[in-house]
Amino acid sequence: MLLLCVALSVHAQASSPDLLHTVLGELSQHSAVRAAFNQQRQNPALTQAQDSSGQLLFVTGHGMLWQVQQPYQETLALTGSKTSRIDAAGHMQPVRNERGVGQISQMLQSMLAGQLDTVLRQFNVSVEGTPAQWTLHFTPKQARVAQVLRSIQLDGGAFLQGIRIDMQDGTQTDIRMTDTRDAGPLTALEKQALGLP
Repeated sequence: MLLLCVALSVHAQASSPDLLHTVLGELSQHSAVRAAFNQQRQNPALTQAQDSSGQLLFVTGHGMLWQVQQPYQETLALTGSKTSRIDAAGHMQPVRNERGVGQISQMLQSMLAGQLDTVLRQFNVSVEGTPAQWTLHFTPKQARVAQVLRSIQLDGGAFLQGIRIDMQDGTQTDIRMTDTRDAGPLTALEKQALGLP
């Protein structure tokens, strides 16, 4: 599964009475972020978990680049509800999303851009913890999405540290992020993939 997540700095103020707004407000302050990721996917049909690792890039309002480096190499661009595979020459080919992946991608992009209203239209959201160590739980409101997606959980402290996605078929994806930082200048290929000038 092409999972699509990004780590953004959170420098939330402990005095905030509204943890959800505090966390999302701080997430949206970083317009372009890079991070390393490790992903483990467990599927009831398989005896062994599938592990992968690589780098990701999130740019507010444009989407994400998800670059798997181990155990194989693959780069995906997630923009809005669309997913494209990028080859070594920079050519993009559309990828048909698994059911529910488009909604997950859009939710994450909206959330990381601080667009809470967009998220709340599609998901019930609960939050626990403090600005220093928080957990957000998302469950889908739409019946057709709920048939595929059970829940999403995000956790973080100073940074968004992990994402867990539980599907109704028992598939579970855990993503842990490290080395989160402001992205700095983007390459020509990154700009092209995300539709930036």
